[in-house]
Amino acid sequence: MKTIKTLSYLVIVSLFFSCSQQKKIVEFSIKNTQDFERSFETVEIKKSALKIDNINSIGIKDVKTGKLLVTQLVDTNGDGTMDELLFQPKIAAKTIANFEVVLVNETEKPKAADLCFSRFVPERTDDYTWENNKVAFRVYGPVAQQMIEENIKGGTLSSGVDAWLKRVEYPIINKWYKETLVDKTGSYHEDTGEGLDDFHVGVSRGVGGIAVKIDSIYYFSKNYTKWRTITTGPLRTSFYLEYENWDAAGNKISESKIISLDLGNNLSKFTTNIDGTNSISAGLTLHEKDGEVTGNNENGWVSYWQPHADSELGTAIIADKNTFKGFEKYDVKAKDLSNAYAHLQVKNNTVIYYAGFGWKKSNQFANKKEWEDYLTKFSKQINNPLEVTFK
Repeated sequence: MKTIKTLSYLVIVSLFFSCSQQKKIVEFSIKNTQDFERSFETVEIKKSALKIDNINSIGIKDVKTGKLLVTQLVDTNGDGTMDELLFQPKIAAKTIANFEVVLVNETEKPKAADLCFSRFVPERTDDYTWENNKVAFRVYGPVAQQMIEENIKGGTLSSGVDAWLKRVEYPIINKWYKETLVDKTGSYHEDTGEGLDDFHVGVSRGVGGIAVKIDSIYYFSKNYTKWRTITTGPLRTSFYLEYENWDAAGNKISESKIISLDLGNNLSKFTTNIDGTNSISAGLTLHEKDGEVTGNNENGWVSYWQPHADSELGTAIIADKNTFKGFEKYDVKAKDLSNAYAHLQVKNNTVIYYAGFGWKKSNQFANKKEWEDYLTKFSKQINNPLEVTFK
């Protein structure tokens, strides 16, 4: 009997401790004003909005279901202290959902695979690559540029953005580099069921590289010179890139950016800090010029849908209505300089846009219409963000 009483006491204490750890700190609501469900949209809660010094021990609870949501903490400035909390709620059309910020211990936090990943890749000169469960990309660093300038085989001179066409939801970056460069058991230029890298960039803008237009000529930077990983995790990966100052017809341009990619999204977010110009143009390479450039000024996007090997591929640039100032098909004879450009307004030395792709062979988009429908919906989301109200 004494043993039973002791066990009962331990159970009661355990339950009490668990409940106390989920003590409510603050309540808030999220409003969806649109006529479609919102999911795979990341909500950011700044530390300053919470009534707690250490945000490592908090979680987000859905009031209706009582369930804790998957969260991710981010140290935005690299000082070792977490600055914001991320989560992706699911909000039905035209509704308001309620949530609580609660204290939780580590074992109570829901676990999820780290599908949003990025890293510097020294084993292939100095690529920087990133991916989520839908898409993957890479850009090129100073060593790759130096190799071109010194006529060393294997270099790349480009500030364009490369697309890695994956068709699986699990991470492929480390796997593909290891198989191709370390183990030499395969090549990421061949599709064995996971996808491949057969997207040519050259000096084009690839998928979202920027340029400055002076008169009728586009000018752009070379490879990035500095990098810093900010976060990787279940919901977002983000990183910082910096470029050497560059010239646009006598205008000195300085450029740096934070690129982020969230779970479930086909488009990366580019937050670009730029000095020396009031406008930029983000581009999409036209490759063989056998595709179709379309755009929607009202919804703020330009797209290029093209035949691609044995499949089809859509690329796009999107920005909010106050940033997007039109689009242009720039078609010239010089190799890799033909691009579809989105013209974007710079405000306070900052411009934000989204760029990405949809590959038909990945079974995400069956045709051009489905791709453009996705772009229109994405546009509605960024122009009508979820409304977060603390109580």
